[in-house]
Amino acid sequence: MIVGELEVSQNDDVLGTMGAGKVFGELAILYNCKRTATVKAVSDAEIWAIDRSVFQVIMMKTGMQRQKEHIQFLKSIPLLKNLSSEYLMKLADSLDVDFFPEKEYIIREGTKGDTFYIISNGKVRVSQFVSGFTEPQEVRSLTTGDYFGEKALLSEDVRTANVIADVGGCECLVIDRMVFNELLGQIQEIQNKDYGDEERGASRLSLEKKQIGTVQVDPVPTPSTFNRLPIMKPADHASAASSCESLQDKNEYAHILMSDLEGIATLGMGGFGRVELVQNINDKKTYALKCLKKSHIVETRQQDHVYSEKNIMMACKSPFISKLYKTYKDNRYVYMLIEACLGGELWTILRDRSSFDDFTSKFYTGCVVEAFSYLHGKGIIYRDLKPENLLLDTRGYCKLVDFGFAKKIGFGRKTWTFCGTPEYVAPEIILNKGHDVSADYWSLGILIYELLTGYPPFSGSDPMKTYTIILKGIDMVEFPRRITKTAGILIKRLCRDNPSERIGYQKNGIDDIRKHKWFQGFDWEGLKMQRVVPPIIPKLNGCTDTSNFDQFPKDRDIPSEELSGWDADF
Repeated sequence: MIVGELEVSQNDDVLGTMGAGKVFGELAILYNCKRTATVKAVSDAEIWAIDRSVFQVIMMKTGMQRQKEHIQFLKSIPLLKNLSSEYLMKLADSLDVDFFPEKEYIIREGTKGDTFYIISNGKVRVSQFVSGFTEPQEVRSLTTGDYFGEKALLSEDVRTANVIADVGGCECLVIDRMVFNELLGQIQEIQNKDYGDEERGASRLSLEKKQIGTVQVDPVPTPSTFNRLPIMKPADHASAASSCESLQDKNEYAHILMSDLEGIATLGMGGFGRVELVQNINDKKTYALKCLKKSHIVETRQQDHVYSEKNIMMACKSPFISKLYKTYKDNRYVYMLIEACLGGELWTILRDRSSFDDFTSKFYTGCVVEAFSYLHGKGIIYRDLKPENLLLDTRGYCKLVDFGFAKKIGFGRKTWTFCGTPEYVAPEIILNKGHDVSADYWSLGILIYELLTGYPPFSGSDPMKTYTIILKGIDMVEFPRRITKTAGILIKRLCRDNPSERIGYQKNGIDDIRKHKWFQGFDWEGLKMQRVVPPIIPKLNGCTDTSNFDQFPKDRDIPSEELSGWDADF
């Protein structure tokens, strides 16, 4: 606002006033939520305004530029030049920037250390207690691109020198112990670096070196009832439609015409349309037919996301992901012919049982882990995990459905679209920092919590309050007793605020989740081969039995025709 005075009220209660220089309305723009307060002018006011799409583009470009600058700087450091692009991205995401005024101690000799520093601008002086002297002696200086602080992190020892900001101060990129050990601690140059402490006779501290094995760093391998409605901003349209090559035989289901399909019942419904159980009148096989209103897709500018959903599902061939067989279109709808999973939504079963025991939760979590392993191996992020999007097949195995928010981003890249279900959204999505597959690991932690308790750890009366609670962090959540210690540890490791610290996203990838103590004794190979007996076997009376789904009224809403032609290649 430039000039004037504004009054802020909520439910007719005046909360305060705002004058020149104040900002308002940014939360609704960030989170695509309803306004939480009323603002009116109490005097003539002149205001600068910006709409959501422009604001989002600015935030995205700023985030991309910041990440690019950090990665370029890290690449310029000889120590880091051989790291893979994915490692560099994780490192860039984990950096904090600190400025230290001239003569300020960055590190003090003899103190414990949990931080590694890379000088991004300026110089530092390094001093140390040496035999024969009563005061610390300056032993060297470091400048832009140099690093320090690693010895205490490698050996769990105390700091062996003082580091003091030189003339004009010093700016450093700062990395904490966990990220250092995960991304940098195994680089041979860091482990073998000799500062000459023994030759100088540094005596105040014990400088006895610990023998640490050196390891070369390897590149990181590269139908819903909408109980909780997912929220999405207009798409970031970066090549969403150009995804994967289909792995399935496209001609296998080419003979099935729309006229061959007979409607049996509705399995789910939402704002975009509904999912119907249909039967082929020729061979009597049943399928789920997802019917999406074209007019609604165009109104919400989701054309690219619908194409992305189609292309990704066509390319997926995993027993833990529902299969897409064929697509159709007419003047009112686009249709997806999908594998029918008649065991029902996991959400419905969880609702009826209140919560699951440890083994049941492990089994369904394991199915999701295998689905994520497959997707992430193809550079695909899912972004809408929740019990409503997990369906049981006739045997009781769990499959991931509804790929409306999925996106192929490749490796070492991010996306900025605000999307997901509020209770499951990761902090970096809320803060519009850009996100990648690590957001899926956050949502996996939320899922485990909900399976064990029957409710998610973060929940508010509206999306804005939910986001506020999420940003306070998982450590502020009180875990009920029914969550075992090992399950709680896994949830907290999945729900770390810093994406690079999340289990599953680190150097051993998703295997770290499989090997976690909570899964001790779990038959992962049996799960992959589908030899494990599921904890819940659906009761079904034939391929047209919909008793495991809630009942929905017949669709009497006929949408208007949409003839723009955006679906020409659908």
